[in-house]
Amino acid sequence: MDIGARSRLAFLGGARRGSARTVATAVLVAMTCGASTLAAPSQAAQAAPPPGAASSAPASGAWGVMASGASGTTASGAWGATASGAWGAAALSAPDDRTGTGPLPRPRVDCRRVKCVALTFDDGPGPYTDTLLAYLAAYHAHATFFVVGGNVVTYPRVLRRTVAAGHEIGNHTWSHPDLTRLPPARVRSQLGRTDQAIRAVTGVVPRLVRPPYGALNATVRRQTDRPMVLWSVDTLDWRFRSSATVARRALRSVRPGSVILFHDIHPTTVRAMPRVLRKLAKRGYRFVTVSELFGGHPPRLVFGAP
Repeated sequence: MDIGARSRLAFLGGARRGSARTVATAVLVAMTCGASTLAAPSQAAQAAPPPGAASSAPASGAWGVMASGASGTTASGAWGATASGAWGAAALSAPDDRTGTGPLPRPRVDCRRVKCVALTFDDGPGPYTDTLLAYLAAYHAHATFFVVGGNVVTYPRVLRRTVAAGHEIGNHTWSHPDLTRLPPARVRSQLGRTDQAIRAVTGVVPRLVRPPYGALNATVRRQTDRPMVLWSVDTLDWRFRSSATVARRALRSVRPGSVILFHDIHPTTVRAMPRVLRKLAKRGYRFVTVSELFGGHPPRLVFGAP
């Protein structure tokens, strides 16, 4: 089923760009205080505007908290990635695939002083993620991947390579349901089961959550204290299966502090990334994770940096 067709628009409406923070405020005041179907990229199992969550921000340079107990322990790793895939990805050396290994720490980026953009990818890991990792590595780019639990168990090695390459991992539920239609216990199960799968494969516990379709209400929000991550630029890549269109939509709306929404389960999206990375790099952008964008402390509801 085409889960992308359920408009994120049901939740966001006009909440993109300028009105995003107004909606964020309304949501927080009101609160008082895909999955196995996505395994095959041929299925249109895309997420709509999502929200992400993370209880406390990772320490500087930390892309995930290791499950070994110490909250300050981070997954580190090199910028290499296997270029297994088409479209002429550069042949870069693959990082160590073992659980707990990862990239070497990189210098902290101060996004208050330099132009930063957070690239986010939903619904993976999948068969095109390795090629995407190679493209990102070529620009020393780090991104945030909101993964689906069902795909984590299908592509465990891909997820380990993603963590080893220094990317941030977020929770995107187990089977990509609309969480606002589930009772609290099932919301917790969707998030908890995915946390367990990610931890079993990588040793990392995700600090961010992005509910499918961007569907968020007070009941959903109460089931986790982690930040909910939405976005400020929606490429609509689930609708436009054209690399040129996806790249154009990303490039025309970006500004310093943007959080851009992509889906790495679509080959057309992955093909668009070299152009996106090249153009943004020429404009002077640094590619950071969501947590890095906020200096390690994302707010409870994220659209983009102020």
